[in-house]
Amino acid sequence: MAVSATPQTPERSPISFGAWLGIVLLFLFFGIFVLVLVAATPHGNTYEAKRAEAREKKLNDTRNAATGELNSYSWVDKGKGIARIPIDRAMELTVAELAQKKPAPAGPIATPAAQIPPTGASPAPPAAAQGATGAPPAPPSPAARQSQPAPASPAPATTP
Repeated sequence: MAVSATPQTPERSPISFGAWLGIVLLFLFFGIFVLVLVAATPHGNTYEAKRAEAREKKLNDTRNAATGELNSYSWVDKGKGIARIPIDRAMELTVAELAQKKPAPAGPIATPAAQIPPTGASPAPPAAAQGATGAPPAPPSPAARQSQPAPASPAPATTP
């Protein structure tokens, strides 16, 4: 028996005019809906401009407050007698105080620490033996430098 090479397709009836009209009206309704929705949204978004204005106002307020504190007298802690003075006056007082002090000579320049001898090497001679030979004393080891307390800096003077 022979098999036909063309498949059999059922006959379709043409789409009616009412169906075409319904599809076109549906697209038209959707288009009008989108236009109304777009027209209803506000144009010219001012959200970022409002945020920028608020940030600028906050920055100006902070700067004004800092400038006011830097250029005015007030009590920081009245019980302890600590007061705030204008920055210009504080600089004048500091320069006058430093001008009255005699410059101190600088200390010797620290040389890099000597290399640690490998294990099994003889230890360094005692300090008395070094002094007898006329050689300068060796700088303190890093461990000894770390154990020494740092010199305390003088406390700043407060002016009422």
